[in-house]
Parts: sequence; structure tokens; C-alpha cells
Amino acid sequence: MSIVEGGSSSSSSPHPTPSRYESQKRRDWNTFCQYLKNQRPPVPLSQCSCSQVLEFLRYLDQFGKTKVHVQGCMFYGHPEPPAPCTCPLRQAWGSLDALIGRLRAAYEEHGGAPQSNPFASAAIRVYLRDVRECQAKARGIPYKKKKKKKNVTSSVQSKGAEESSSSSSTIHFVP
Repeated sequence: MSIVEGGSSSSSSPHPTPSRYESQKRRDWNTFCQYLKNQRPPVPLSQCSCSQVLEFLRYLDQFGKTKVHVQGCMFYGHPEPPAPCTCPLRQAWGSLDALIGRLRAAYEEHGGAPQSNPFASAAIRVYLRDVRECQAKARGIPYKKKKKKKNVTSSVQSKGAEESSSSSSTIHFVP
């Protein structure tokens, strides 16, 4: 199967206005494809690996808007520094994570096989984890994964959970 580098993979029938997510995904895909074309020598999408994806993520750092303090900075580890410093601006971890998610989906929508998706590689996950940890340390805020809420089906368990949880936003009607 051939991977389509640009444009749309859907038919030419009229469609409603694409969602914000779909529009962003298309822009991201086109930007990545253009990045590959601008490489010397150009890299065909079919030859793209996680190395090009990592280079692309590092390239994007120059356009970042998030101040990431380096270890030698006097504000390293401070969530709200009191004065400006010369530390670099980088892409925020959340932005990179969302970008990879969109590109991962776009790759498969354009004919790429899930098992060869360079955006889904372990190296990309490791890079994103490292960026997240580095940025959290630089801000002095440890990253904590959100815990998934458990669904309680038993009415006895549910009543006990209601009584013990004062921050519940669920409204329960008692007959």
C-alpha cells in the first residue's frame, strides 16, 4: 500500500467543515511532509523512520513559547520565577504529545501501516517522557499521572463511596 504524502485521502464529495482537530491534523501532516521534502537529500515518506520524527520534534523547539530553565539557571526548579532569564524557549511537552497523536493518526489515514508507524515507536515515547520529566523538574512541579476513576456498580459499594467522598460531583437520587 502506498502512503499519500499530502492532500486528502477522502473522496471529492462535499463534506461539512472539518473539525478543529481535523484541520490541525491536516496542517501538522502537511508541515511534516514539507519538513521531509526540505531535508538534504529529501526523505520520501515511505522511508521515514523515528529518527526523522525525533529530528522534526527537535527542529520545532526553536518555535516554542515555553521557558524551560536549564540546570545552571538560578530559577531552575521554581514554578514562577520572579525575574526574566536567558533560558531557551521550547515546545511544551503537552503540545508535542498532542502533535504526535495527530501525526500518528494522520500517518495511518494516509495509507501507512500501523506496525510501521514511525510516530508510534518506542523511541518517540521515550523522548516524550524525557521531555515531560525535564520540563517538570525545570519548573519544580513533579508530573503526576492522573488516576483513572473506577466504576462502582454495586449499590452497596456506591452508597459507601458516596458517604466517604465529599468531592463527588455526581448527583444521586434516593427513592
